[in-house]
Amino acid sequence: MKGTPNAPQCGFSNMACRVLELYDVKFTGHNVLADPLLREGIKKYSSWPTIPQLYVKGEFVGGSDIMLEMHKNEELDALFKK
Repeated sequence: MKGTPNAPQCGFSNMACRVLELYDVKFTGHNVLADPLLREGIKKYSSWPTIPQLYVKGEFVGGSDIMLEMHKNEELDALFKK
């Protein structure tokens, strides 16, 4: 993410944190703005060009747009309960 969960530095990272908080799940944010290697490395690892990225139990789910759609479609709760 850009920034930290307590201080997101972009609207997409902020939205991702707020959605995750709705589900009361523990999550960790890694500030890619503080680490250019992490920023580029995570994009290559996932083959996904945008940040933030959601991983659940080590599996890539998608970016904030996917997360928001899954929330709207009531799919996140089931994902978190797996």
